[in-house]
Amino acid sequence: MVTESRSVNLKARPAPLSIDLDRTAAIVVDMQNAFLSKGGMFDVAGYDLSGAPAAIQRNRELLPVLRSAGVRIIYLKMSYSPDYADAGGPDSPNYHKELGMTLMRQHPQWWGKFVTAGSWDEEIHDEVAPEPGDVVICKQRYSGFAGTNLDLVLKTFNVRYCLYTGVATNVCVETTLRDGFLLGYWPILVIDACNHSGPEHNRLATEWNVEHAFGWVTTTGDVLRALRGERGMPQGTEGERVS
Repeated sequence: MVTESRSVNLKARPAPLSIDLDRTAAIVVDMQNAFLSKGGMFDVAGYDLSGAPAAIQRNRELLPVLRSAGVRIIYLKMSYSPDYADAGGPDSPNYHKELGMTLMRQHPQWWGKFVTAGSWDEEIHDEVAPEPGDVVICKQRYSGFAGTNLDLVLKTFNVRYCLYTGVATNVCVETTLRDGFLLGYWPILVIDACNHSGPEHNRLATEWNVEHAFGWVTTTGDVLRALRGERGMPQGTEGERVS
């Protein structure tokens, strides 16, 4: 039986998109205490958390409306097993570059403290916690597709369009988005519902990369307007500019 699609027109760069809500998922990347909270891994490492409250607030505004619209909500989180058998040994670049592993090796008294299953640091922030029906997928690399069942879950739900929010814009969000693009998913970066790490030009570089090479860039407000039918844009085709 053929069912009618529930398409909405979304304002985005470089061109508006018509997306089918029944084939859309929100990929909420690493909205964890590690990356958002005082006392978490980013804070202990001296990273700037000034953008975290805004990212939390944008997700708080966006996620309930997406749920009400029937959009699948899929949370990703960095989560090593307590024995770190999934973290990569000394021969793995992850062992040398991932912040949690680096900090814990440099400070043995912190072993088990960062992005480790069962720790406070690993938990998703209370203000954007998953609700019944949401999916939570643990990952051990920057990409949510690396070594996980994310692709299988998206295919199970017949997802084609992925709205990305979370942390960090220029690391785990961008890496997951790029991998999704290569697998045939349509990536849409909700830029103000993310927070970057490092200097501002990191965020700008990701925004440019997505807009010009890997997908589309939009905002929380534009997603909400599309879902609530407030914008009244003329119907367009996928990836086609609507005039």
